[in-house]
Amino acid sequence: MRNFLKVVLGIVVVVLLVAAYYLVRHPGSIIRSSRVSQWLRDPDANPQWAISAKERCADAPFILPTSGYIGFLWDDSFRIGHRHQGIDIFGGKPVGVTPVYAAFSGYLSRLPEWKSSLIIRIPDDPLQPGRQIWTYYTHLADVEGNSFIAATFPAGTTEEWVEAGTLLGYQGNYSGDPDQPTGIHLHFSIVLDNGQGKFRNELEIGNTVDPSPYLGLVLNANKNPDEIVVCPAGD
Repeated sequence: MRNFLKVVLGIVVVVLLVAAYYLVRHPGSIIRSSRVSQWLRDPDANPQWAISAKERCADAPFILPTSGYIGFLWDDSFRIGHRHQGIDIFGGKPVGVTPVYAAFSGYLSRLPEWKSSLIIRIPDDPLQPGRQIWTYYTHLADVEGNSFIAATFPAGTTEEWVEAGTLLGYQGNYSGDPDQPTGIHLHFSIVLDNGQGKFRNELEIGNTVDPSPYLGLVLNANKNPDEIVVCPAGD
């Protein structure tokens, strides 16, 4: 019995140490999680938190791809060991209502199996000329996988040129599991090329880049502990 209690105590200590590390390492994620919950409950209570679709912050090369509250940032963490590969923008409206637009011109593709996702190839990175990058948009479907992607981009679309500001679809809450929908939002990320003309796996943060300089906002969780992200006044 004594040995059993020692084992239990040891497990508790480890859990507490890990939790303490998480709180120290990711305090902003906890604050942002609380704000996301608040926004989803009543977005009209804090309209000053919202960005506007197609707005350009300062002299950023990209325009903002949708409207709403930027709830989670690049390299945020929702759970131990997780690193967020992009940003999440919560529109505060029902599914299929808040429009999503191309942040920059490029060649759009939608894989045949993609219900809620699109990716746009940008041959020449506006901040690092000569480098190819990709912009990725997802959660554009409802919980059952009914797509909100614009009809002009059916599954299987390959390399279709789109201008910045082109309507891509509408925010949804598709997660792949009808019993565990996401909050209604757009997940947007910038994905690196694999050097052979293909995009890398977006699920790994090392295959993505900090979107801050592309959108003219502090969107890196390591550099933004708890500030609400909106375009500076006057932009």
